[in-house]
Amino acid sequence: MTRPLPSSLRQERRAIRTLTLPGLIRLVTEIDDNGPISHRRGSLQGAFGDLTRAQLRRAIDTARDLGLVHADQEAPDRYRLTAAGEDLAEVYDTAARWARSHQFPSPSSDFVTRVQHTFQLQSSEPTSARTAQSAPLKALSEWLTAHPRVLHQAGDCSSGAAQESGLAA
Repeated sequence: MTRPLPSSLRQERRAIRTLTLPGLIRLVTEIDDNGPISHRRGSLQGAFGDLTRAQLRRAIDTARDLGLVHADQEAPDRYRLTAAGEDLAEVYDTAARWARSHQFPSPSSDFVTRVQHTFQLQSSEPTSARTAQSAPLKALSEWLTAHPRVLHQAGDCSSGAAQESGLAA
């Protein structure tokens, strides 16, 4: 007989599920790497040509709901990262670097897959087993602690996450 998970762990797992949406990872890292996305016609689709409109819309809506991006229809820079978004981009980079150095989940994994699988380690380990956390798991825990809004908002965002939650191929 399995015992139900504590609500804090359920919240954390929902947050991690939301933070591992491929479109969200791509959006945050694209803006972090290349700067704000402008109003220029086609700039959004040009940056994310391999994402469907639905995936891109979901990523933008989720990022705005979680306070990761500013979205301003009037500003020249239509989408830019907030401080929380910049911090999350660093967490994503930490996770990807760790995964690459450990060839996790495989030597030829792409950035999104590395981030997803590394974050999944966090959600699969029981709290008692996290005492000797790796750098990315520690960074993620610190980020979630610094941004508690995400733990609460992710429950609202996770309803559509099931559609996009599949790990990147």
